[in-house]
Amino acid sequence: MGKNRKQSIPTPGELDQLIHERLRLGILSALAVNESLTFTALRDLLQTTDGNLSVQARKLEEAGYVSCTKRFEERKPKTTYKLTARGRSALEAYLEKLSEMLPPIQQVRHVSARRAIRPLPSEG
Repeated sequence: MGKNRKQSIPTPGELDQLIHERLRLGILSALAVNESLTFTALRDLLQTTDGNLSVQARKLEEAGYVSCTKRFEERKPKTTYKLTARGRSALEAYLEKLSEMLPPIQQVRHVSARRAIRPLPSEG
C-alpha cells in the first residue's frame, strides 16, 4: 500500500521561508550532495551573479545553515561553503513538509497518463 498521509496537510506558510527562496534552496541542495563548494562553483552551478549569491549565502550563514571559510590561494581570495548539521536538518524538515503538501507520485502519474495532448483549436 502507499505511504500513509497525515490528516492535516501543511500550508505553504508552514514552509521554512528562509529556505523556500529559489536561490537559497539551490545553495542548500547543492551543498547537500557535495562536501563543500567554492563560491565560483556555486555561482556557476546556480547560474547567478556574484552579488546575488553573496547576499543569499550570507543569509544562510547568519541562520547557521551553512559555514563559510575564506582563505587566499596564490594571492587570490577563495571562499568555500559547507552545509552545517543545522542546515542539513532544516533542509530535511523543509523537504519533508513539502512532500506532505504534494499528492502521492502514483496519483500524479496516473492523472498525467490519462490526459491526452490535444492540439490547440485553429483560428477560423
